Amino acid sequence: MGADHGDDHRHDHQHDPGDLDVQRRLRIVLYLSIGYMIAAALGLTLFAGWISRRPTTPKHTFGYYRAEILAALVNGAALAAISALIVIEAIGRLSHPQSVRGPALLVIASGGLIVNLIGLLLLHAGRHRSLNLRGAWLHVGSDALGSFGAMVAGFLAWRLGWNLADPVASIVIALLVVYSSWSLLRQAADVLMEGTPRGIDADEVRRTLLSVQGVRAIHDLHIWTITSGMHALSAHVAVPRDEARSGLLVDLRDVLCRRFGIDHVTIQVEQDGEGDPEHCARAGGHP
Repeated sequence: MGADHGDDHRHDHQHDPGDLDVQRRLRIVLYLSIGYMIAAALGLTLFAGWISRRPTTPKHTFGYYRAEILAALVNGAALAAISALIVIEAIGRLSHPQSVRGPALLVIASGGLIVNLIGLLLLHAGRHRSLNLRGAWLHVGSDALGSFGAMVAGFLAWRLGWNLADPVASIVIALLVVYSSWSLLRQAADVLMEGTPRGIDADEVRRTLLSVQGVRAIHDLHIWTITSGMHALSAHVAVPRDEARSGLLVDLRDVLCRRFGIDHVTIQVEQDGEGDPEHCARAGGHP
C-alpha cells in the first residue's frame, strides 16, 4: 500500500522525432505537388494559346478564341486551391512549430526566386493583353512570392531563431495570391458570361452612336468580349426613310473603332417602321 506511485502520472510533452520527420516529409510532398501544379498551369496556358489559333469552322464560327479564357479560369481556380492548401499546412505548423534550417532554406529559396524572376520578366509584356498569359504570370508570381517569403523566414530562423516566421509568411503570401486570383476568376467569368468589357460604358456607346448624323434610335445593343483584346458589338439602328445606309455604316464603324476599340461590329440599319423585335416570336420562332 505504501508503494511509490510518483512516476505513474508523469507525462512527457516533447514531440517524437519520428513525428517531426513525418511532418517534414509531408511538407516536401506538398511543395512537390505545388510545383507540379504550376508546371501544369504553364502547360495549359501554352496549349490554350495553340488551340486559340486554330481556324474557324462551320461549327465554331468564332474559332477557338475562348480556349484562352477557359485556361485563365482554370488557372485562377488552381491558384485559389494552392493557396488554400498552403494556408492549411501553415496553420498546422503554427500549432506545432518545427525547427527550420535557416541557411539551407535561404540558399534554396534564393535559387527559386532567381528562376521565377526570369519567368516574370519573360511574361510581363503580355500579362495585360491576355487573361491566359496573366494566369501564367500569376502562377510564376505566386511561386516567386513563396520563394521570397521562404528567404525571409530562413533568415529570421537563422539569425533570430524565430521558427514561426515560415508559416506566418506562407499565410500572408497565400492571402495575397487569393486576392490576385479572385480578380483573374472574375474577369474570366465576365468574358464567359458575355458581360460588357471592362473600360467600356454601354451607355456612353449608345450616346455616341446616337450622336452620329442620321441615327434616330438604337435598340438591341449588345457589347461583349470574344477573347482578350477582341471586343464585339451588335445593334439595330433606326434611321429616317430614304436615309443612305452605306455611308452611315462606315461612320458608325469608324466611331466605334476610334472611340472604343471595337472592330468586330454587326449593325442592322432599319428605316422607320421596319424594326420589329417581336417578329420572330409571331412567326413561330424562338422567343
